[in-house]
Amino acid sequence: MSAKKLWLRCEKKQFERRTAITPTTAKKLINAGFELFVERDDQRIFKDEEYEAVGCQLVENNSWPSAPADTPIIGLKEFPASDDFPLSHAHMQFAHAYKQQAGWSKALTRFYKGGGTLYDIEFLTDDQGRRVAAFGYHAGFAGAAVGALAFASEKGGSILGELAPYEDEKAMVEAVRKALGGSGKGLRVIVIGALGRCGRGAVDLFRGIGVDEDDILKWDMAETAKGGPFQEILDADIFVNCIYLSSPVPPFITKEQIAAAGQGRRLRVAADVSCDTTNPHNPLPIYSINTTFAKPTVPVEVGEGNPPLAMVSIDQLPSLLPRDASEQFSANLLPSLLELPNRKNARVWVEAENLFHAKLAEAVKAEGLSE
Repeated sequence: MSAKKLWLRCEKKQFERRTAITPTTAKKLINAGFELFVERDDQRIFKDEEYEAVGCQLVENNSWPSAPADTPIIGLKEFPASDDFPLSHAHMQFAHAYKQQAGWSKALTRFYKGGGTLYDIEFLTDDQGRRVAAFGYHAGFAGAAVGALAFASEKGGSILGELAPYEDEKAMVEAVRKALGGSGKGLRVIVIGALGRCGRGAVDLFRGIGVDEDDILKWDMAETAKGGPFQEILDADIFVNCIYLSSPVPPFITKEQIAAAGQGRRLRVAADVSCDTTNPHNPLPIYSINTTFAKPTVPVEVGEGNPPLAMVSIDQLPSLLPRDASEQFSANLLPSLLELPNRKNARVWVEAENLFHAKLAEAVKAEGLSE
């Protein structure tokens, strides 16, 4: 069995306030015999002192490259694209590389060059094939909220400005209600992927702001089986995409479809919570860049004289609810973390490592490196 050590790194992505391990989870790990190192981080929603109070050892910000070789490193977001030094540790994070997203092969071959291992959190699954921990619910909840806020801004003749985190779900709902003039009643919305965690979060937000149940179109695989593009999307005020893209599907909506609809199009906001922006099979091929908290929307090309269409494509939406999202995610991840010292035998980690080696082989080939 490996030593019970774990290193929580800081997040370098702007506006990222979530964490993979909260003080609550840290205390449970320490009680189970773990030695937990936590990098100081002013950006994280939880203060350094909260970790220190439960027995964590605080270390300098972004000091993980000098961590002992046998200490696994855990974080959330992928490393900055500008980084290129070899990776020698075992890392747990959302790498966004297994579906051949932009820069995927270079990101993976850093592990090849350094002899490290990636345990991609997105692909940690239980014995039923379900993800052991995900931010999906809060991603959908926040994505629907941003979509509604963008709609309210467009209705008022402006563009949605910079976003800031909310204290909790209740505060977010109240803010969206206020922006809409008191209620979402009268809105017509469509959520695709409505049966998953992400979709349920989006539906709950719309219910919370007062959208009538009959005006929330809840679509999933059965409704999209016929293949898009779908006119029903254009007939809603807000469209929220929450699918987990595991294989190519026909586009749900296209630029040509939008242009052909002309001034008869009702749709004003599309929120792509799934954010497969650089995936070659993105089912929303109407935009090409991710938006940010500083600039939440970009305009979609709609054709001259047609009503505007705002696109939301923020890839860190749960950071708008950093405390709620982190607590839920960290609690769900805890059982797997407790098995980490035995990762050479524990199913969840064995399968994650096998997947890593399969994807690494693809990356090595793509980069022209030899094994």
